[in-house]
Amino acid sequence: HRREGRPGQVRYEFNFIALAPYWGDFLSGAWVTIQLTVASVVFGLIIGVLCAVARRSQSGLLRTVAGAYVETVRNTPFIVQIFFIFFGLSSVGMRMPILIAAIFALVINVGAYTAEIMRAGMEAIPEGQIEAAQALGLSRFQIYRDIILMPAIEKVYPSLTSQFILMMLTTSIASQISAEELTGVANNIQSNTFRSFETYIVIGLLYLVVTFLMRGTFWAIGLWAFPRRRKLGMA
Repeated sequence: HRREGRPGQVRYEFNFIALAPYWGDFLSGAWVTIQLTVASVVFGLIIGVLCAVARRSQSGLLRTVAGAYVETVRNTPFIVQIFFIFFGLSSVGMRMPILIAAIFALVINVGAYTAEIMRAGMEAIPEGQIEAAQALGLSRFQIYRDIILMPAIEKVYPSLTSQFILMMLTTSIASQISAEELTGVANNIQSNTFRSFETYIVIGLLYLVVTFLMRGTFWAIGLWAFPRRRKLGMA
């Protein structure tokens, strides 16, 4: 891997060809990363919206429970959360498959951050709009769905997409519980080939590819879901 040059000088020889037999493993790891991301985005958004609604509820109990969940998750490291779910719960008999535990931890984590983003969007809705909807006789569900929720998502959509992309990058921590996502696969490959530099260059590029794919997907979803943003030049 290294060639001695002048005394005291070491030259590193790149050899990406040594990684060629592992391209299938790289792609498999990238696919697992995408699966973890999609599941976490879908369920995390649902939990985030419910918690945001709960934090605005008139019920003190709901506000307290939702607030405790959000603050606990946002003020503890993700690696501690995933270790607690995978190792801690298994020690009391609640065993989960590796990927299920990873998804569970990711959903809990992203749900808390999404809740705060959504709450900020909901609180940005003018009270006059809500009062007008009440005057028209709309139900509470209709007000939340049409007057609060969708406009709030539109307002915070860029923040949500950034949070989901950060969450995709956070899936790399799942390698610590032996999840076969992109970083976990890379750890195995570099231990077999002893080509750490080349291996992590490759996964860095793959993470960039997945990031750009996600940005493009969210951009397209934004154009479809929020045509007003396109008309205003905000997309």
